[in-house]
Amino acid sequence: MTQQDRDRLVALKKARKGLITQREAAAEIGQSERHVRRLLVKLKKEGDRAVVHRLRGRSSNRRTEAKVKQRALEILSRELYRGFGPTLASEYLSKDHGIDVSRETVRNWMTEAKLWRVKTQRLEKIHAWRARRSRQGELVQWDTSEHAWLEKRGETLYLISMIAKQSPTGRPETMIDDATSRLHARFVKHDSTEENMRLLWSYLERHGRPLSFYTDKAALFQTARKIARDRKPLPREEQDPLPPTQIGRALQELDILWIGAHSPQAKGRVERSFGTAQDRLVKGLRVAAANTLEQANDYLEKEFIPWWNKTLTVVAGSAADAHRPLQPTHSLPASLSYVESRRVANDYTIQWDTKTYQIAKAGIRAGLRGAEVRVEARLDGSLAVRFRTHYLAVTECQPRPNVAAVRSPRTTAIARSKGPRPKSQWMKNFHFTSPDKAALSAIPKPKAKPIR
Repeated sequence: MTQQDRDRLVALKKARKGLITQREAAAEIGQSERHVRRLLVKLKKEGDRAVVHRLRGRSSNRRTEAKVKQRALEILSRELYRGFGPTLASEYLSKDHGIDVSRETVRNWMTEAKLWRVKTQRLEKIHAWRARRSRQGELVQWDTSEHAWLEKRGETLYLISMIAKQSPTGRPETMIDDATSRLHARFVKHDSTEENMRLLWSYLERHGRPLSFYTDKAALFQTARKIARDRKPLPREEQDPLPPTQIGRALQELDILWIGAHSPQAKGRVERSFGTAQDRLVKGLRVAAANTLEQANDYLEKEFIPWWNKTLTVVAGSAADAHRPLQPTHSLPASLSYVESRRVANDYTIQWDTKTYQIAKAGIRAGLRGAEVRVEARLDGSLAVRFRTHYLAVTECQPRPNVAAVRSPRTTAIARSKGPRPKSQWMKNFHFTSPDKAALSAIPKPKAKPIR
């Protein structure tokens, strides 16, 4: 009997003795007068047990059977489900093993079996959340996460994400929408400009052009300014603008604003999405036995992203979509490529990647010789050359044969070193011996001619 039951018993006994009225007893125990009269009848028949509920101490009719609990704990004790929380565990028990129980029931079972430790929540600091954008496509957060996604079962992978954000009431490649938290992501082998461009291509084809992308200030998105150690940087208003990166140039051509975050906390939604992915996605890949890049992306596309967009997204504050369609003037193959300028030589050739390319005769036009052309190394491996608004057909020239160097007939130092070095003859006949007097006297002297 609890203390509340004792208080009710005291009030009922006072009402039975006439010390208080039934209305006063009802007000004291928080019940109606009719229920007080019912309790007084039970008190007369059963005694003090009248205030104790008859179902107390009995098992609930909706209680899960012990063998179901034992089977669930046996499944969750496997190495495959190591580190699973109650929420994720209840989902996999229902989906893969046919055990439909609430997450709170699973939490109690796992706590009792010491498979889960209850964490006390503490609010250390109050953080003022930034309001979401009102329309889908106004701001898309874009970031990359390096993590042991396959838990040493395969190669190292990177998750690039784009999260599109939406409403003020209301991401692994990863892009996440600010208004709806809708996720667009992909696994890649390298966090490179090419792989990020491939993800951007797939996002633009699926959703259109957002108003802006929100990223960190990595070298993929912003050109780093180089300053000597002994010099102080100039004020920002006096600094010359730096050329854009390849991704920055592509966004400019597609009329998409790039915004750089000053800290990881500024793009908190995409950072928190990585926290969720590093927990649930890693365990999902383990259960799915994904060991390769293709298997990881297959699970990501078919399982994780649909679950995310169904469960964790919110409704935008405005039903309008800020995404803009691609116009005929926009060319994804041209913009999403590696672009540089080259000067046309007098023989209408250009140099690219240590190779020489000849411009077709049909593409030669006025002003082409000596002009700058735009060279696009596209994602499919092809090469495109554009002069002003026209693309030129080019063919790769055969490399010129290397002319072997002609050796002098003189003996080389290597040849001389193989045998005894011959004596130099450069002093031969240089010194003459002085003749004796007898030899000089034997030489006939010319006769003098008479003077006439």
